[in-house]
Amino acid sequence: MTLKITNAAFDFSMPAVMAIINVTPDSFWEGSRRITDDDILRAIETAAEEGAAILDIGGYSSRPGAADVSADEEQRRVARGVRIARERFPQMAVSIDTFRSEVAQRIVEEFGAVIVNDISAGALDARMITTVAGLGLPYIAMHMRARPATMQQHTAYEDIAGEVRDYFTAKIAELRAAGIREIIIDPGFGFAKTTRQNYELLGAMDTLSALRCPLLAGVSRKSMIYKVLETSPEDALAGTAALHWEALHKGASILRAHDVREAVQVVRLFSYYKEVADEISGTPSAAGRLSGAKK
Repeated sequence: MTLKITNAAFDFSMPAVMAIINVTPDSFWEGSRRITDDDILRAIETAAEEGAAILDIGGYSSRPGAADVSADEEQRRVARGVRIARERFPQMAVSIDTFRSEVAQRIVEEFGAVIVNDISAGALDARMITTVAGLGLPYIAMHMRARPATMQQHTAYEDIAGEVRDYFTAKIAELRAAGIREIIIDPGFGFAKTTRQNYELLGAMDTLSALRCPLLAGVSRKSMIYKVLETSPEDALAGTAALHWEALHKGASILRAHDVREAVQVVRLFSYYKEVADEISGTPSAAGRLSGAKK
């Protein structure tokens, strides 16, 4: 699957890492919060140096219980991050994590094309899909029910994997009918799903590959990890790496991560493992040709 993302092209033969850049004071993991311009710049430089392919900049925390912020405040936060990213690394692909069409429109008017990463896939703003289509932007559609503040009250599924697959079958058709061609899908781990349901969905994520859109996995330091381990987001890095491996095994093309270096290492190890496994089985691998890797 090949996708043109703003000024970069990805064929996903090697999965990409998307760096989380939170320009917020209240994201669920305190270690990811970037307040000052210096904080934002350091986070962006570190992500680029460690191998991120995409910078995902957000100004609105979607964790349950987070304070609502106005579109103006969200736009101001996102604009700070995008401005710094474009000034420091003008060739890097930039994504904005927003469900508001107004924010997307204003960011594009000021900085040019970006990826729109929408946790609601258009459900929270009726103008989002037409706005993204009109601007010709790549779009990340995530599965969620209700709003972030109430989503955990909407976890009744008979077959979570099948229902998420059916949701995306219909959503992709809707997006393509609207004129959006570059579509990435995100199963929405942690959004309107119990801990057990997150693992059920992860185990069946490969069934989404039939939809022929790149898959994004966002599990980094989430409660599906630290609740099982009976710890906290601060101590969830090893668990994140373990689930990143499984996400790649189940077909993820993009890992959305707080810890870029570790996510890039997982991608490299998995790709080399897959190359070796494919050579043993006699199947050529496009994913595992790593320069400098020892045979």
